[in-house]
Amino acid sequence: MEHIIGIDLGTTNSCVAVMESSLPKVIPNLEGFTTTPSVVSFTTTGKMLIGNTALRQAVTNPENTLYAIKRVIGKKYKSEEIEEFKKRIPFKLTEAENGDVMFEVQSKVISPQEASSIILRYLKDCAQSYLGEKVTKAIITVPAHFNDHQRQATKDAAKIAGLEILRVINEPTSACLAHGLNSKRNSKVAVYDMGGGTFDISILEIEEGVFNVLATSGNTFLGGEDFDNRIMDWIKDDFKKKNNIDITDRLALQRIKEAAENTKRELSFSTKSEINLPFISSQKSGSMHIKETLTRNQLEKMTEDLVKKSLPYVDEALGSSHLKSGDIDEIILVGGQTRMPLLKRMITDYFQKQPIEHINPEEIVAMGAAIQSGIIQKKMSDLILLLDVTPLSLGIETENKGYTKIIEKNTKIPTTKTMSFTTVEDNQRRVKIHVLQGENEKSEDNISLAVFNLVGIDPAPAGIPQIDVTFKINSDGLVQVSAKDMSTGKEQRIEVKPSSGLSAEELNKIIKRAEREQERDGLGEIDNGKA
Repeated sequence: MEHIIGIDLGTTNSCVAVMESSLPKVIPNLEGFTTTPSVVSFTTTGKMLIGNTALRQAVTNPENTLYAIKRVIGKKYKSEEIEEFKKRIPFKLTEAENGDVMFEVQSKVISPQEASSIILRYLKDCAQSYLGEKVTKAIITVPAHFNDHQRQATKDAAKIAGLEILRVINEPTSACLAHGLNSKRNSKVAVYDMGGGTFDISILEIEEGVFNVLATSGNTFLGGEDFDNRIMDWIKDDFKKKNNIDITDRLALQRIKEAAENTKRELSFSTKSEINLPFISSQKSGSMHIKETLTRNQLEKMTEDLVKKSLPYVDEALGSSHLKSGDIDEIILVGGQTRMPLLKRMITDYFQKQPIEHINPEEIVAMGAAIQSGIIQKKMSDLILLLDVTPLSLGIETENKGYTKIIEKNTKIPTTKTMSFTTVEDNQRRVKIHVLQGENEKSEDNISLAVFNLVGIDPAPAGIPQIDVTFKINSDGLVQVSAKDMSTGKEQRIEVKPSSGLSAEELNKIIKRAEREQERDGLGEIDNGKA
């Protein structure tokens, strides 16, 4: 039986795992590490570097080294989040014809889906090398609060990488699967997931092998990158204060970014960290250097608000679950940012109990995805049933640009729900069905998923025809919508594909190009620099 791999495609690091003897096993990459930096770089000689190799040369090639790709996948170029993101990166973003974010590298335009596929293809190659067989199927995880655009874009990235995605599961849910696999006790669990770019909180109930997601909440633009940015700002501001010089050089900014990341990690285990950046700037008076010490206490003061920013989402998830913090039996921390002592203290104070720390927070999500593959292949000896929820409400645009929710957020999936509507004009022969996702009252403030028309309605006074709109959400959280005129029986349905994103034609072109490149290069110049 062919192995199905589990993949955690992360903002900062990615991980791949597989089931071995009814237990999840993290697959090391070609350098022997259990996680791979989610970094892709293009050199001036035309080579493509991935993971640690790409990361190591980021300082000398910052404008062609892509990172935090997950933060922009499925996003619009003109969004506030992307405007802020552009201020802090050395590489260039551009706008696609449909308004999506694209990368511009060496006069080429690359979609976030294609950039992500490069990382996924590498993880697939690592799995094939480890298993000694071809791998074509995978379970992939996404942040619980990813919308339909982002979920579909992630599936497109996997398709480009030559992977068939059998199931998309939410990262906190996946982590809970990994934690609860060998747990025989029934419990209510809070999964606090702070990764490099996203934050999720999920509340689950585990009972007799059933993993029941009660509620989820989160922010797809809150994560470790924001903590790094605070340290970067501190370094730059301190340098300007002492020297009256703004650091704008891309190479210098990349060096500062790497120093910020290293300092943050070091301060999770030490009370102070030295920052040494020689020759950071050249002036007429000579070269200038940065040599500073940042303490853990300073870091906690400058980032305390970021941790507190996550707590209202925890409140919301508990409220939707009809639980209080004291009702939670176990807290699982997921994502590299949860190693921060301040975050651990605040979560401990919030729930009045210590979080569980015996599983690596950067590996647990991929392990859970591997367990899901074992469930699909019926490799699990005990009955395990996963009941997830939809993170955002779904509905349609109504009169005066209103928004009517048909499926509320935190509804169990898969699910189907129908709601009846009518016409607003006399003798109306068609109705436009504008499918939306979100929580705002006005249609324009929500995410547009699809638009289609139901035609051939019998002429009648306004308010007489009955149009039944049905939403179906599958176990991956992907949506199908249909509209039916009950008097004529005429029906129109649509498998909701994002109104933005790659078209089928674009996707096929990228897949063919990726296949040609793989045939030409094999594993290519990736990660450890060896084919």
